Amino acid sequence: MAQEFTEANFEELVLKSDKPVLVDFWAEWCGPCRMVGPLVEEVANDYEGKAGVGKLNVDSNQAIAIKYGVRNIPTILYFKGGEVVDKVVGAVPKAKLEEKLAALV
Repeated sequence: MAQEFTEANFEELVLKSDKPVLVDFWAEWCGPCRMVGPLVEEVANDYEGKAGVGKLNVDSNQAIAIKYGVRNIPTILYFKGGEVVDKVVGAVPKAKLEEKLAALV
C-alpha cells in the first residue's frame, strides 16, 4: 500500500530513507492524477520492502511541492540518498513508473 507523505513525515520517510523512494505529487481535483493513483498503489505492492512508494497531496503540502519545483501534476519524483535522481511528469503507464524505480533498487 502506498504511503501518505506530508510535510510532517517527508524528511523521515523520503529524505532519510535507506531505500529509493517514488513520490507521486497529486491533487484530488486532477483527472490524470486519478488515472496514475491506482498504478502507484500497484507499484507500492510490487516493491514492498525494496523501495518506498507514496503519494503527496500538493494542496495540503504546498511547501514541499514548491521546494521541488512541481508545477504540473501528476509529477513523480524518484529519490535516492535524499536527492531527486529521476522524474516523470504526466500520466504514464505502470511500466514506465516501474522501469525508473527498478533502475534504482
